[in-house]
Amino acid sequence: MSPGARRTTATKTRARRRASMLDERTQAPLATIGSRQADRLDVRKTYKLYIGGQFPRTESGRAYEVFDARGRLLANACRGTRKDIRDAVRAARTVLPEWASRTAFNRSQILYRIAELMEGRRDQFVAEVMAAEGVGRQRATRLVNAAIDRWVWYAGWADKYAQALGTVNPVNGSYFNFSVPEPTGVVGLIAPEASSLLGLVSRLAPIIVSGNTAVVIASESRPLPAVTLTEVLATSDVPGGVVNLITGLRRELVQHLAGHMDVNALDAYGLDPAQGAEIEDIAVENVKRLIRPATENGAVDWLSDEAQSPYLIGEFVEIKTVWHPIGS
Repeated sequence: MSPGARRTTATKTRARRRASMLDERTQAPLATIGSRQADRLDVRKTYKLYIGGQFPRTESGRAYEVFDARGRLLANACRGTRKDIRDAVRAARTVLPEWASRTAFNRSQILYRIAELMEGRRDQFVAEVMAAEGVGRQRATRLVNAAIDRWVWYAGWADKYAQALGTVNPVNGSYFNFSVPEPTGVVGLIAPEASSLLGLVSRLAPIIVSGNTAVVIASESRPLPAVTLTEVLATSDVPGGVVNLITGLRRELVQHLAGHMDVNALDAYGLDPAQGAEIEDIAVENVKRLIRPATENGAVDWLSDEAQSPYLIGEFVEIKTVWHPIGS
């Protein structure tokens, strides 16, 4: 064999060897870290606050992790501060005259619009309630349906509660005497901890239907359905500032909300019973009305008929008495 032929044969042999090595490489499995599911990191959403119709981040820049009922990480939520509470109260106070002056019929339309938008996002609410509260789909669907229906129920009472709570008083004289309910003002709401959506709606609807504005401290461990509700409120004709939502650690927020001098009433259905006496002492500084569950342990059946009533609206109104001469 000539030298040229030998060089050609050697070159072909080396080429075949390189080709076989490449084939072996392509057939080998790709290296992974941990398991096959760890090929990427999930992008976790950080849920923001809802203040004045906007979705700002907390002024502290802090967040905390939110887990589902099985301990799996769902998302991050802003860790609100005292400054966020002050901003929310300011927004609620600013819009109060406008909201209180709306006609009862207009407030009824707006509450009904909330129900319409929640109906359109019902599947999302069901999934979030299932994850947050660890219940099955059937139970979660029942809770979400009840929350939607509760907005409709209170929308129907918007122009009727005044007749149920007010009256024409009999007097001995040539004048009329009317008792007329008026909104209390800015109401702080400590949302129920265990009921992430239905409990919140059951306490929020009777607050705003009469013309009050609200500053809400969401459930600490289950805030996501509440934040999704604010996304509905932002697109449902509710003026910015009527409802403001703060997420975070309750031990850092409750005292500031209860002690704020521009908050007229405090709905403490979500308050830890161990803090009851302390919060009452703080609230008494400006004679703040404090509403708490009638039961000792604070447990409430949110699906029961007692969880919705026109008299719950009465917890957040003041009765104004008007004297008017007959014939004038």
